[in-house]
Amino acid sequence: MSGIDWPGLMRAGLRELGLEPAVFWRLTPVELRIMLGAEAAAPAFTRARLAELAAAFPDRPGADRQNNGGTDGAG
Repeated sequence: MSGIDWPGLMRAGLRELGLEPAVFWRLTPVELRIMLGAEAAAPAFTRARLAELAAAFPDRPGADRQNNGGTDGAG
């Protein structure tokens, strides 16, 4: 199961918003949330969130050299 309430989203988009099916399916989830009045602002980016991301996606040694043509940004 995907965890997404597709029937609920379709009811909201097609019935409540009056969208045509083709328009509904072209929307991104963020666009649909905004149209439904959900808060559009992202949560604050805190040190705790940065630590979570750093733990989930640790830097690899030499990754900077691979991604920017061998320069380290100095100079």
